[in-house]
Amino acid sequence: MQQLWPVPVAEPDLVDLYRTPPGPWLRMNFVSSLDGAGHVDGRSAPLSGPADKRVFGVLRMLCDALVVGAGTVREEGYHALRLDADRRAWRRANGLREYPTLVIVSGRLDLDPAQDALAAAPVRPIVLTRAGNDPGRLAGVAEIITVGEDEVDLAAGLAALRGRGLDHVLSEGGPRLFGSLTAAGLVDELCLTVSPLLAGPGAGRITAGHPAGTPQHLTLRHILLDDELLFLRHAR
Repeated sequence: MQQLWPVPVAEPDLVDLYRTPPGPWLRMNFVSSLDGAGHVDGRSAPLSGPADKRVFGVLRMLCDALVVGAGTVREEGYHALRLDADRRAWRRANGLREYPTLVIVSGRLDLDPAQDALAAAPVRPIVLTRAGNDPGRLAGVAEIITVGEDEVDLAAGLAALRGRGLDHVLSEGGPRLFGSLTAAGLVDELCLTVSPLLAGPGAGRITAGHPAGTPQHLTLRHILLDDELLFLRHAR
């Protein structure tokens, strides 16, 4: 276990701290309040801060694909998945594609093809959905992959991504997607930012949607403290 207390940590050090092992890997990244809330007034932004955004940016730079639920794309107002010139150069120098691919999980294809995350994406996004949906106008802005009959088969979806060379997957949620990935045993790592706030009752947790199953043990890899935010990294 590696502990850095306190920091701040320079970006090259963050890159080393958050590197993933070779081969397929699914990392979750979330922020929560001290009392376990995953949002304030429906959004995660009030729990974040400058240090969290630095880690957030590094994790995006390191991944092949960013997987999010359709509800998170709508509620958080996702923009096109772009990186600055330095981070694009780092990716090219390290054998990665210039931009990660945005992947949206949507059981109903209830997405607006004009939303910036889709319409202005630097590389064609992917939408994972279940059978029986009509892609309609979405087919003009994204690759639609059907995996599953009654619900999206996340294991099959990840296999489809890896078949396209997208091995290192980062997910930013939302809670239902996190719950489904956990229930399917697909989560390799959780990066959790703990905000120094008490959100109070009513706000949901960072995971939702599935009944409790067998607890899964993850090992603490490091602890960082910056900007009064606590950064925890746990992995298989």
